[in-house]
Amino acid sequence: MTTKPRVTRYRPRAGAPLAPPALEVARSVADADTEAGASAAEGESEQRQAGTAVAMRPVQQWLAEDEAGPADAARSPTQASAPGGSFADIEDEIDRIRQEGLSGRQLRMARRVAQKQGLEVSSDYDAVRQLRARGVDPFQRSNIIELVVPRQQDDEAGMSPRVQLPSTVPDPDRSLPSTERADPGASAERRASEIGRIQRDLAKRRRRRMALLCLRLTLFVLLPTVLAGYYFFAVATPMYATRSEFVIQQAEPQSGPGLGGLFQGTSMATQQDSITVQSYLTSRAAMVRLDEEEGFKEVFSDPAIDPLQRLPRPATNEAAYDLYQDHVKISYDPTEGIVKMEVIAPDPETSQRFSEALLGYAEEQVDQLTARLRTDQMQGARESYETAEARRAEALANWLRIQQEVQQIDPVGETAARTSQISALETQRQQLQLELQTRLAVRRPNEAQVNSLRSQIAGIEALISDLRREMTEASEQGASLAARNTELRLAEEDYGFQTLLVQQALQQMEAAQIEANRQVRYLSLGVEPVAPDEATYPRAVENTALAFLIFSGIYLMLSLTVSILREQVSS
Repeated sequence: MTTKPRVTRYRPRAGAPLAPPALEVARSVADADTEAGASAAEGESEQRQAGTAVAMRPVQQWLAEDEAGPADAARSPTQASAPGGSFADIEDEIDRIRQEGLSGRQLRMARRVAQKQGLEVSSDYDAVRQLRARGVDPFQRSNIIELVVPRQQDDEAGMSPRVQLPSTVPDPDRSLPSTERADPGASAERRASEIGRIQRDLAKRRRRRMALLCLRLTLFVLLPTVLAGYYFFAVATPMYATRSEFVIQQAEPQSGPGLGGLFQGTSMATQQDSITVQSYLTSRAAMVRLDEEEGFKEVFSDPAIDPLQRLPRPATNEAAYDLYQDHVKISYDPTEGIVKMEVIAPDPETSQRFSEALLGYAEEQVDQLTARLRTDQMQGARESYETAEARRAEALANWLRIQQEVQQIDPVGETAARTSQISALETQRQQLQLELQTRLAVRRPNEAQVNSLRSQIAGIEALISDLRREMTEASEQGASLAARNTELRLAEEDYGFQTLLVQQALQQMEAAQIEANRQVRYLSLGVEPVAPDEATYPRAVENTALAFLIFSGIYLMLSLTVSILREQVSS
């Protein structure tokens, strides 16, 4: 944090004297008192002002002093600005300064610096000339900052100057670059020794940082990698992995063309079943069943197994399930529909046994998924057939009842018999009518024969009328023949329709039976589980290299994070 100095701003008029006569008198009195009782603080202040004036000399003046020689350089600035010079030279120098095109702000700044230095000037340009003659740059910013000086009353009282923050406190432990210019007469050997010392310091710092870096890498990267390699090469128990592959296939039922059979025979048709089987084999239920039937916990609780892979006794289901997830790996390829399974165990026989048991669980799960579908299909077909059989039996009973009521078996035959009787009577009547016409065609017909023929014809007509009336009109004994025939026909048609439904239900039940007997979805084993003769895990070289990469990445991330935080805090 930097505190800006507060200085009273004033703007004297051009050509006005910087110090009035009263101020000059007070200054002479103060100088006399100061000379009588000067304190150590005033001496230090004068030395600081002199040092500041020397430090603010431009490079051109240093070169001019070197060329002029020690005699001219030893001349005081007061003598250089004394009125002993020629007036024409002063005017020429002021003209040259006026031609530089200085701004009003720069002229006011030069006037204030001249007032601070205690110079008597006639104008702003004269202030610039006298300041340059004394080796002071009137336009340097540090000159304005140094306008704030301790109060003269504190200096006269012999008190230490008041500290105004921010102030610089010398720190002997830190060596910052100095603002002092090198002595032109310094020897090359001194410069070479300083450069060598700086180079040695830089090399020392570089070696120290490199040593710290090597120490950190050893502690956070190399040492953990060595421990991991020692575990993989010397401590880890060999594990044997048995791999197997299987696919869940679907039977291709006979189906017509259309969108329904678009995905038949592809992996999309059994994707849901494959994912379900994969989820079941990686679930706690499969682990618990494997433990109950094959002793999963007992196998991995063997003291011969290293502590990192061994289950503690007594082992909980959660700990066993975590180990089960690490040692039973199942993956599903949706493009091909293949389920890949890898079972890891301490010995090859156990690994093969676990793999075969899990394959059996998967097949049972597939059967369980399709068992309800097959049961529903058979149950629906059987219920439909039983319902059709009951309706057919009811229709047959109704038909028999109607036949018993009307005392008629075949309505078609009865109607045909009645119709044939009427036809025979009508034929006989026509013959009698023809014979009657023949008898009446003679001059003297026989009355007895004619009356006999007429009575026969009338009897036949009455019989035909009775037959027709019995077929169409109801009598006191019951309904008409047409109504009885209609009831019999309806009962017969109902029985025939129910028989047709029974036949269709029977066909559906047979088709459902065939579909149920044929397994809709089944597990097809592509790669059988075979016990390995060499240990599959641990892969010592690969695991050690992976551990080195992991520790290196962690160290790199932590170091970058610390560097970023340190930079943010320091800034």
